[in-house]
Amino acid sequence: MFKQACWDEPVILSLGRKGRRGCILPSVKEETRRRVGDVLATVPSKLRRKGLPGLPELSEVEVARHFTRLSQMNYGVDLGFYPLGSCTMKYNPKINELLASGLAEVHPYQDENTVQGILEILYALSRLLAEITGTHEVSLQPAAGAQGELLGALIMRACHKLNGDIKKRTELIVPDSAHGTNPASGTMAGFKIVVVPSDQNGCVDLKALKAAVSERTAGLMLTNPNTLGIFESDIGEIAETVHEAGGLLYYDGANLNAILGKVRPGDMGFDIVHINIHKTFGTPHGGGGPGAGPIGVCKELAKFLPVPCVNYDTKRRRYFLDYDRPESIGKVRGFYGNVAVLVRAYTYILSLGVEGLEEAAETSVLNANYLVKKLSQIRGFELPYDKRRPRKHECVFSVKTLYKETGVRALDVAKRILDYGMHSPTTYFPLIVDEALMIEPTESVEKEELDRFVEVVKKISDEAYSNPELVKKAPQNVAVTRLDEVKASHPKTMALSWRMHQKRNVIKAAVP
Repeated sequence: MFKQACWDEPVILSLGRKGRRGCILPSVKEETRRRVGDVLATVPSKLRRKGLPGLPELSEVEVARHFTRLSQMNYGVDLGFYPLGSCTMKYNPKINELLASGLAEVHPYQDENTVQGILEILYALSRLLAEITGTHEVSLQPAAGAQGELLGALIMRACHKLNGDIKKRTELIVPDSAHGTNPASGTMAGFKIVVVPSDQNGCVDLKALKAAVSERTAGLMLTNPNTLGIFESDIGEIAETVHEAGGLLYYDGANLNAILGKVRPGDMGFDIVHINIHKTFGTPHGGGGPGAGPIGVCKELAKFLPVPCVNYDTKRRRYFLDYDRPESIGKVRGFYGNVAVLVRAYTYILSLGVEGLEEAAETSVLNANYLVKKLSQIRGFELPYDKRRPRKHECVFSVKTLYKETGVRALDVAKRILDYGMHSPTTYFPLIVDEALMIEPTESVEKEELDRFVEVVKKISDEAYSNPELVKKAPQNVAVTRLDEVKASHPKTMALSWRMHQKRNVIKAAVP
């Protein structure tokens, strides 16, 4: 039973009254005030503020209540199941946050001698990631997985350029099930994208791949397990095919969490490996960041990594920033990477250890296959491709039969899940599955929560067959109801600030 409540939550700039305050700031000495005035006098008049900033004047109580209410209108991994497929929205251990907070007083412009501690952490993390991925050297610089992809493609380009055949190595191969960032990153690096189809088992079609490779091939971008959650069992032959054509093999690390401690991408034959720190190693993910996308490479490609690299001088017994890399592709971001995120990952790896990382992989695979078994029994839900083959960390279901028989689409199912207090899975990806729902439970979800998700999906299936309009009008019990998906993303109608869109929403709060 749900009770409706109307919330008219204003923006914080419209709250408060003149004269209210939540803290008392220390008085400023006259000498300090004079020095500040001298500095401001050097600022051109056209750049100076004409009046005081329009900051709201609020008590501490008002501020605390406002942001607490906003947090209650949102959803996050600390609230419940977050089964976005391929995104690995796992729980973020609080010890990671605690240790990362110690970076507040460290600045990237400090002299190397004053930041030996953080350099040691970065160096140790790079060596741990190299061991985990089976690569020779790792750069921590990329700020996200997609930026790591771009770096990997740029390293391919640099390698072929040094070999004198960049003019003919113009094609980058990607599977039809690849993440959309793969072809985008390859295109940004100047390559022409060649797509190879999946076979009847949901894996790379070897015949098509062998027909696609040529002297024009710069490389292949591939994730394993793939976006269907299926392990590419022919990876050895895939690597041999690409290498014999003179290309390089790039590993999209989106699904690395499924194989931790079991097999390493470098051992499969991958020359370049990107690691989604925020997916695999328990750091924050979502909302546009922060993230990190380190790149590991084989020994032959290490010289192309961006500068600076953190190294250790055994003679002087100190860590240093290595800029002496004449073949480096340069920088892909300022400084040394998203250090706070990297410290969280370092903490996560040390907390779990070798056995813990392997157990995390095993549990994520167990959870995914548990959902495969349970959801396959629900009317209108079908597992595409090889039904006999176990999935790894995620699974993709098709509700095309549900759509055909009831008119309820994957998007409708996803929206209705929100009404039951859970986040929806990924929809309509990968593109090779009609009416796709892509589900990834991760290792941090308990069996009881998985059972509750299965029960919710079963209820929605029953609703679709008995009262499809109810599902089509979902969600109703959330802060913001169904959006016009096209209009919401159009540049002329996007509301990017509170001034652009001050319409109040009537919120139906779900109360037991």
